[in-house]
Amino acid sequence: MKLLEGKTGLITGAARGIGRAIAIAYAKEGANVAFTDMADDDNFKSLEKELLAFGVKAKGYISDASNFESSQKMVDDINAEFGKIDILVNNAGITRDTLLMRMTEEQWDLVIRVNLKSVFNLTKAVQKYMLKQKNGSIINMSSVVGVSGNAGQSNYSASKAGIIGFTKSIARELGSRNIRCNAIAPGFIITEMTHKLPDDIRDEWVKRIPLQRGGTPDDVANACIFLGSELSSYVSGQVLNVCGAMNT
Repeated sequence: MKLLEGKTGLITGAARGIGRAIAIAYAKEGANVAFTDMADDDNFKSLEKELLAFGVKAKGYISDASNFESSQKMVDDINAEFGKIDILVNNAGITRDTLLMRMTEEQWDLVIRVNLKSVFNLTKAVQKYMLKQKNGSIINMSSVVGVSGNAGQSNYSASKAGIIGFTKSIARELGSRNIRCNAIAPGFIITEMTHKLPDDIRDEWVKRIPLQRGGTPDDVANACIFLGSELSSYVSGQVLNVCGAMNT
């Protein structure tokens, strides 16, 4: 029996990186997968084909997770298409890193809207279906910098810290209806974004990690399998650091 057999997962920002790894991991474990992204590009189109090859139902939706009305409509469409939504993974996110003295109001607002408001939008839209089912798992992608902060990332850190507070509140609100809500705080994960960093900066990050390596998107996806499955049926309101002991 696969760990997510018969479940339907919705993953935002899934065309590449961590989101893509989660979508593939879910399909491998037997879940039907609805996924979203902003751009109808080759990554988006190829993911749907890749997921269908696992013999599950899969469909991509072009949607802006930071837009309230768009998110509500998308979730309604997914529920109508798939019949239910068992797992929500709020993964959509961006960075606009710079020191506070140089940060513009637009850079602040954009990161808060995409990273934090999207979590509100999707959770609010999905909860009505999970409440009817009296079951569900909500997984919110935070970050180690949401736990400890980081110079040059005050907007990103604030958005990811906000996700942790939101997660703990929703776990208390929805727990009586058997709906769990947890956050994952990835550390230094090797993705397209981190590949763009200079080698010396990447090496400096790795030196600070007790496991002496950067994480992979699959490391985060494995944590999402655990939190989406019945293995974590008594885990809610928690922040799971996937960081190689970078944060202890």
